[in-house]
Amino acid sequence: MRLVQATVPTGKREAVLAALDDEGIDYVVSDETSGGDYNAVVHFPIPTEGVEDALEALRSAGLSENAYTVVLNAETVVSRHFDDLEERYAEDEDNGDTIAREELVARARDLAPSIRTYVVLTLVSTIIATAGLLLDSPATVVGSMVIAPLLGPAMSASVGTVVDDEDLFRRGVYLQLVGVALSVLGAAAFAFFVKSTNVVPPGLDVLSLSEVSERLRPDFLSLVVALGAGVAGAFSLMTGVSSALVGVAIAVALIPPAAAVGIGVAWGVPTLAVGSSVLVMVNVLSINLAALVVLWYTGYRPQRFFEVGQARSALVKRGATLAVAIVVLSAFLGGVTYTSFQSASTEQAVNDAATDVLEGAAYPEATLLETSYEYEQGLIEREPQRVVVTVGVPPGTEYPALYSALAERINATTSTDLELELRYVYRETPD
Repeated sequence: MRLVQATVPTGKREAVLAALDDEGIDYVVSDETSGGDYNAVVHFPIPTEGVEDALEALRSAGLSENAYTVVLNAETVVSRHFDDLEERYAEDEDNGDTIAREELVARARDLAPSIRTYVVLTLVSTIIATAGLLLDSPATVVGSMVIAPLLGPAMSASVGTVVDDEDLFRRGVYLQLVGVALSVLGAAAFAFFVKSTNVVPPGLDVLSLSEVSERLRPDFLSLVVALGAGVAGAFSLMTGVSSALVGVAIAVALIPPAAAVGIGVAWGVPTLAVGSSVLVMVNVLSINLAALVVLWYTGYRPQRFFEVGQARSALVKRGATLAVAIVVLSAFLGGVTYTSFQSASTEQAVNDAATDVLEGAAYPEATLLETSYEYEQGLIEREPQRVVVTVGVPPGTEYPALYSALAERINATTSTDLELELRYVYRETPD
């Protein structure tokens, strides 16, 4: 619930109080004696969902934008009349539990920190994330996301669009661009440092690290993560709930991929740098688009009626630009998803072929232990080039025809020309 305090202009006192009476709101009025253009201050509690309606009623009654209106959190209100007011708004499903437009803008501004704080926290978060990737430590990577100040800029740009606040929109876009650039440059500088000073083992293959390799070739599921983070960010902002955990979700989509770009630059791995860059761009755009759509759909509009059309036009243009960019970049995600499906199909076909051969009558004591693959790593392509089939057999057992049988069956069931290596593991069997 909220406590609203508003200064009432001279000559508007009766109209303002009548508007509150019409809304069924209990209030307290005190005289304003500073000698300015206001002669009263009105105080009233209101459910969070009713702040927008109350402020609109006050504006209709003559409360100008120059009047001071303060909206505070109220812990408890003891009043039967207020209980009735809460029930009324609880029954109105259109209000939901969203905060007023003025509160939304204020929260968006508060979430976008000063530039110095933003730069420091972004760099620290990026360095921790880069260290976590190089350590192959998921816990360290997650820890870096907690301090990343990325929720505010993304939400500021979206809120600025839907309420037609160009300054807020520009600040949000500017901070996002600065944040991404700082993350990539900071990660690259830190990665160069640890590589040149042998903090990490010389000759380290960064693509062998699972935390790094999973950002090499992002697929469509990465898009789902970013869209979900954008929706969650918008809901956390407009409902007034804690945004700390949602900020982590947005950082998940941005900080580790940006750190992976820096590592790819430092280690000279173009495929890693490019693949992770695409992931960063797709995630930034998706977060903004999702937040923009959610905020507009839930009914946030500019204060003045004639600005609604202007805001709608800006929303359509910016939303269309984001959507087109996402579609273009998603071609990369689609290619990765398709090649991953093809690779998985090939692996399954090889496994099935090897199992069929070994289950035949000619090899009664042979058991398939493992199949491992070596891939041709491209930006999008990931075709298996070599398969190693490990077979368990009793000591002294020989199957000279097994290699040919496996190679023939595998090549017959797959569309790729795989190089086959057959390994035997002698295993004792109990008597």
